Amino acid sequence: MSVVVCPPHLDLDAALAAARAGDEEAFVALYRDLQPRLIRYATALVGADAEDVTGETWLHVARDLRRFTGDLDGFRGWVTTICRNRAMDSARARSRRPVATVELAEVAELAVVADDARTDGTALERLGTRRALELILALPRTEAEAVLLRAVVGLDGPTAARVLGKRPGAVRVAAHRGLRRLADQLDPAVVPAPREAHDG
Repeated sequence: MSVVVCPPHLDLDAALAAARAGDEEAFVALYRDLQPRLIRYATALVGADAEDVTGETWLHVARDLRRFTGDLDGFRGWVTTICRNRAMDSARARSRRPVATVELAEVAELAVVADDARTDGTALERLGTRRALELILALPRTEAEAVLLRAVVGLDGPTAARVLGKRPGAVRVAAHRGLRRLADQLDPAVVPAPREAHDG
């Protein structure tokens, strides 16, 4: 069987096909696309264990990728489901053993993935990421997970619903409520008020 070559400029749909055929560069492209969002999601679920959880997730993905069938959205949903399952396993294991308290500011550092293209803007991005995670984590759990999956990981409604094992409508409502709560917490001068519907 021949290996499909994935040049750096190839789109992610093609990268998925190439990675399934064994192309390592294509797998790296998929990893770089999803890992920053995935680690933010895992950080929100398990805090300091996020890197372990995402590491286990990618090991599972690498092992089973050849058997995966579906498109790019399906792949992102599949990987996120694996991550969520690993996070739940980690949370259960942690509840059985004592852990040291870790400040959210320290945990948020895990949400930044090393990159060859580091810029001065990275510091601002870290602050924004930390603040966003703090606000999202203050939401009720169902809303927080829906917002994380939709806005942070970037999953569509049906895929997020499959990850959570809920109906798409329930996830859509939870995400809407969570985003509304977040908007209410922000400075009203920054968030435009919703426009009134006009007749005529």
